[in-house]
Amino acid sequence: MLLMLALAALAAAAVRLWSYRAQMLEMARILEETPTESNLRLTVRMSGAAPRRLCRAVNSRLEEGRRLRLETSKREQELKYTMACISHDIRTPLAGAMGYLQLLEGEPERQAEYLGVVQKRLEELEELLEELFLYTRLQSGSLPLECGVIAALPPLWDALAEFYPRLEAAGVEPELRFDREDLKIWASPEALGRVYRNLLANALRHGGGGLAVSGREGELCFSNDLLPGSAPDPERLFDRFYQGGPARAEGGAGLGLSIVGELMERMGGRASAEIAGGRLEIRLSFRST
Repeated sequence: MLLMLALAALAAAAVRLWSYRAQMLEMARILEETPTESNLRLTVRMSGAAPRRLCRAVNSRLEEGRRLRLETSKREQELKYTMACISHDIRTPLAGAMGYLQLLEGEPERQAEYLGVVQKRLEELEELLEELFLYTRLQSGSLPLECGVIAALPPLWDALAEFYPRLEAAGVEPELRFDREDLKIWASPEALGRVYRNLLANALRHGGGGLAVSGREGELCFSNDLLPGSAPDPERLFDRFYQGGPARAEGGAGLGLSIVGELMERMGGRASAEIAGGRLEIRLSFRST
């Protein structure tokens, strides 16, 4: 009797082991024959916690692989789109510089004028390349930001000093209004300076004057008059390559405000925009300190 029971138990174990082996072979065959881009999910017919756990683990890895492939494909498409959009903007100032250098050979008496134009075109090209480089670093996550509680206004004074010649040439005198001179915010000094410079550049390139910068606890606002007939979409202003006006004729690539939005998010804050009374208001809301 005991022998028969032992033989029965051994037979049951053998059947179970054979079922395990058959199921493993079936799963291996499916994995080998299924294309990597498939939405395959394995199923298990065997009872017991171990086979189900194995199946869940394999499906989890398959799902993670699919997610990574989709993310890689999306980044590749974004890179192609970025290069396609930016190529025109890079060629334009470069072609302009080359054209004026050729004119210079035939009209040496206008050397100062033509060299001034060439310098301006090359400065535009440098600005475009700098924006593209910064944007790609932000998108790839390779730009570390060291944030902390800092004074909000010193980087603004630096940015205004840097833009003073352009502001003066455009006849724009910024109106500055702050609740306190010692406003503190959570930010990276370098990233904050870039945010300020991009907003000033945007106001000069797209605005109709009347630039004002105001601030209170945890928030700053840049506002300017809109150009006549200009009607940008506030919901899309921070989208990559969005052009609310004839920016390409004025050296813009549509990355400035997108970079502002990215940097604010990386610093734990948010950038938003609205139009009120013919003025564009871009609000910077910082993480609470």
